[in-house]
Amino acid sequence: MSTEAPKRDQWQWENATAGAAAGFATVAVMHPLDVVRTRFQVNDGRVSHLPSYRNTAHAIFTIARSEGLRGLYAGFLPGVLGSTISWGLYFFFYDKAKQRYARSREGKLNAGLHLVSAAEAGALVCLCTNPVWLVKTRLQLQTPLHQTRPYSGLYDAFRTIMREEGFSALYRGIVPGLFLVSHGAVQFTAYEELRKVIANFKSKGSKVHHQNPDKLLNSVDYAVLGATSKFAAILLTYPFQVIRARLQQRPSGDGVPRYLDSWHVVKETARFEGIRGFYKGITPNLLKNAPASSITFIVYENVLKLLKLTRTND
Repeated sequence: MSTEAPKRDQWQWENATAGAAAGFATVAVMHPLDVVRTRFQVNDGRVSHLPSYRNTAHAIFTIARSEGLRGLYAGFLPGVLGSTISWGLYFFFYDKAKQRYARSREGKLNAGLHLVSAAEAGALVCLCTNPVWLVKTRLQLQTPLHQTRPYSGLYDAFRTIMREEGFSALYRGIVPGLFLVSHGAVQFTAYEELRKVIANFKSKGSKVHHQNPDKLLNSVDYAVLGATSKFAAILLTYPFQVIRARLQQRPSGDGVPRYLDSWHVVKETARFEGIRGFYKGITPNLLKNAPASSITFIVYENVLKLLKLTRTND
């Protein structure tokens, strides 16, 4: 008992470390597409302080030309911070939940318990990181067309929001954010179930018997698994991302938010834009997240293997 507990704790921290490394790598490569997605999401065609773009490529070239690299990487620091913390905490909470449920079921988890574990982890992460995502969204939406004084950076954004809008403003968008927990739940459930299918398929085709079929998987397998599971999750949960982004916009000069709550966003979007409004920005989102998820799971699984190898050698 005394030796198992330290091993279990060490394993949990290895999961957190691998998740954090994966999150950083993902943001660093894909951030410009994240900026484009956010600008598409909030542009309902009825405001003058947001530029209009024809498509994803036009948006990237326009931002690069008018705002430079700084525009393409607007909100990069909170993006890195939020993603690194989120993935680190997510894998940590997710693995801890799986272990807790597995103890009472002789180590066997079905799809439902994977779903519950992912949802539990997602809710905890959402509560921890919503302020960081709000600041990232606002920094990404700062353009030369803005009338209000721009935030100079992460710290200035937090300080200005606290002074002008109060602490509660940092949790704008928390309701759709909690609904977005289903995104992680769908993604991780799909990932786990597909991984079992591929591992078992490879195990049957292998001449060498493996006690752990997961050892047969390589980086290409993890890339396919990550992209496929992410694609399924995006299609099902994307409207919640649009609602959250619109709620997290900075109030106009008179301090009045554009949208009062989630239901207000739903009504206004449906009225003026129809169903298409709830899927604005989905193209850059897919371009960003399908390969990003592949990168995340490749880094996560390989860092995890490296940490396990280091521990074994010790």
